[in-house]
Amino acid sequence: MSEPIGVIVLAAGQGRRFRQVAGAEKDKLLADCVGRDGAVRSVIEQTLVNLPSSIEQRVLVTTEDRPQVMRMAQAYGYEIVLIESTGMGDSIAAGVAACSQLGGWLIVLGDMPFILPSSIEQVAAAMADDCISVPVHAGEFGHPVGFGRRFGPGLMGLSGDRGAKPLFAQARVVEVAVDDPGVLWDVDVPASLVFQ
Repeated sequence: MSEPIGVIVLAAGQGRRFRQVAGAEKDKLLADCVGRDGAVRSVIEQTLVNLPSSIEQRVLVTTEDRPQVMRMAQAYGYEIVLIESTGMGDSIAAGVAACSQLGGWLIVLGDMPFILPSSIEQVAAAMADDCISVPVHAGEFGHPVGFGRRFGPGLMGLSGDRGAKPLFAQARVVEVAVDDPGVLWDVDVPASLVFQ
């Protein structure tokens, strides 16, 4: 892709299922996990570490009650976008609006710490103005998802809990085959902190 792209990390969800098991005060983004590189980091830091440093425009969308997540993201060079809603659609819209001039956006979920950097790079490399690029492992669509410039208005028009799935129906979707179960692995409950 000739135009620069941005990374948008979604970190506004409240993680209700995780809190039901771990305790109401436990934020899954701050829980420790052992990354695929063997290092122990919080879920959000592991997610940030895995993203390509070559992508200069970086945005993290979160809520104001997460100062530790904000500090961590700022340490990695992320612009912080605060929203009141915890809906995925609202998060995507706010993140894209913060850098709408770009040629595309790589949408990353903050609770997916086990994606190999090489898988992220493959998805980014497959991005084009008029397509959506998505990693596929064992026949399933995973994350992160790359959206070309053409999808900017649609992404900024999202709201509530609905993510960007409706945009797939009207798109050319480039499936990027990866040998990486991490693209399907999110941390919904404490047991998911251990990657197998």
